[in-house]
Amino acid sequence: MSDTKSGFSIERRGLELRFRNVTLSAREWLAPDFVRVRLTGSDLAGFESLGSDDHMRLFFPAGPVGSVEELRASPSREYTPLAWGEDWLDVEFAVHGDQGVAAPWAANAPIGSTIGVGGPRGSAVLEGQPGSWLLVGDETAIPAIRRFATLIPKGTPARIVIETVDAAHQVEIEAPVTIEWLHRGQAAAGSALSAFLEALTPGDVPGDDPFVFIAAEQSIVKPGRALVQRWAVDTANAVVKGYWKRGEAEYHAPH
Repeated sequence: MSDTKSGFSIERRGLELRFRNVTLSAREWLAPDFVRVRLTGSDLAGFESLGSDDHMRLFFPAGPVGSVEELRASPSREYTPLAWGEDWLDVEFAVHGDQGVAAPWAANAPIGSTIGVGGPRGSAVLEGQPGSWLLVGDETAIPAIRRFATLIPKGTPARIVIETVDAAHQVEIEAPVTIEWLHRGQAAAGSALSAFLEALTPGDVPGDDPFVFIAAEQSIVKPGRALVQRWAVDTANAVVKGYWKRGEAEYHAPH
C-alpha cells in the first residue's frame, strides 16, 4: 500500500430517516430491460441524498396503507436515488424478467400507482478530489455510476466500464470519458466484468490516487477486492459490493 496520503476520503454522514408516500407519474424505457420512472408527491419536500452510492428503500404495499408501520411491513427493495426536486424523484430499474416486486412494478404498474419511500438513512460522501477514477458495474450500478460521473473533472484520468447483455441493451450515460461496454451475451451476469478486472495489472491504474467503485452481481466482490489489493489502493477509499445475488430476490449488499 502506498504511503502517500490520499487527496480524498469517503466520509459517512447520517440522515434523518423519513418515510414518504409517492405516486408513479411517468415511465421511460431507456433500453429493453432498463426503465426510468418518475415518482411525485408533496412528501418529497426535503428529500436528500448526499452520496452517489446512496440507497433508499422502496415499499410496495398491496393497497392503501394507514400508517408507517403498515408501510414498512410491505415488500420492499433498495435502489439508488438518481435525481430529485422539491416534489419529484427519478429512479432507474434493471428489469430481469418478472422476479420480485420492484422491477415488475416499475415495468407494468399503472400511472397513478402509489408506493412508499424510506431513507436514505445515511450517505457515504466523497470528500476531496481523487487523482483518477475507475467506475465498474453492471446495469444495476448505472444510477450510481451516473452520479459519480458528474463528479469527475474534465481531463482527469478515468475509466468507466459497464457490463450488459449486448449493444442493444446499452443506455446513454453522460460522462467526461467514453463508456467502455462489455457484453456478456448468454453468460452469467458479472462474468465479463470479472474477466476484465482479473486481467488488470498494476500498470493499468488510470492515474495517481485512484477512487475505485465496483458494483454488480455478488460474484464481482472477490475479483474487485483482489484488484484493490493489486493496485495498492486503501480499502477505505474504495467501494466494492455486490448489489444483487443470483437466485435471491431479497438480497442487497450491506452498506
